[in-house]
Amino acid sequence: MKIAIMGAGAVGCYYGAMLARAGHEVTLITRPQHVHAVRERGLVFERRTSTEKLPVAAATDASGVAGTDVVLFCVKSGDTASAGREMAPHIAAGTTILSLQNGVDNAERLQEVLGRPVIPTAVYVASEMAGPGHLRHHGRGELVIGSGASSAEIAEVFGQAGIPTEISGNVVGALWSKLIVNCAYNALSAIPQLPYGRMIAVDGVRACMKEIVAECVAVARQRGVEVDDDILDKVLALAAAMPDQSSSTAQDLARGKTTEIDHLNGYVVRTGAKLGIATPANRLLTTIVKLMEESARA
Repeated sequence: MKIAIMGAGAVGCYYGAMLARAGHEVTLITRPQHVHAVRERGLVFERRTSTEKLPVAAATDASGVAGTDVVLFCVKSGDTASAGREMAPHIAAGTTILSLQNGVDNAERLQEVLGRPVIPTAVYVASEMAGPGHLRHHGRGELVIGSGASSAEIAEVFGQAGIPTEISGNVVGALWSKLIVNCAYNALSAIPQLPYGRMIAVDGVRACMKEIVAECVAVARQRGVEVDDDILDKVLALAAAMPDQSSSTAQDLARGKTTEIDHLNGYVVRTGAKLGIATPANRLLTTIVKLMEESARA
């Protein structure tokens, strides 16, 4: 397959690397510093047991999606509409588009921009960009994708590339479950710049996470979304499974970048307000992160 990764950061580069290793033709559409590094030496793919350099194409322009079979849309949630408009003129009629993004409404928002179906996808991978064109993978890598005309073919191709891929009739539920995890961890990891294991060991953090999760679950269920009864247990267990991982929000703040907080805790706050559900814990975290963004800009 010819596959383009639109917004190839840590998430996009991981799936691009796995697909390139399996022999697919991959183009990374990303920032200039990453494009330069990849063109010079290939994509450095670092895992716990090995490091390799993969020959992939790289471009800064959205025209890199032209002629591809699949586009993995991995841009930050705040850039969904603008990136969608940039790539719209270049997408072939038969191209399948998957939204691999944080938040629960990106596929819907991208569909409105493109005027064509977008398959929502829940992503479970821990990775980071260790430097220009240098991907570091910490763990996991599975996907849950929605039902679409080409979902079965994509799941088979991705599975053969070592990417466990499940097709779900309740992908919205999977996206909300991931949103709840992100709401519990992202800001709490970002504010003190601590990895999950050290963060959750601090007195009072588990109690705060319980309140955050309860607010998220209340909002989700009022929206008619199916959420597992044991979601809190799953949230709390993540720190032990990934003790050294820092959230994407922490990574963004450390680099002085705008975070996705408006599409994580902020989304829960806005949706809760529409439904008449109070979300004080999520509101406080949203406000603190936005204050830190403003401080970084100042």
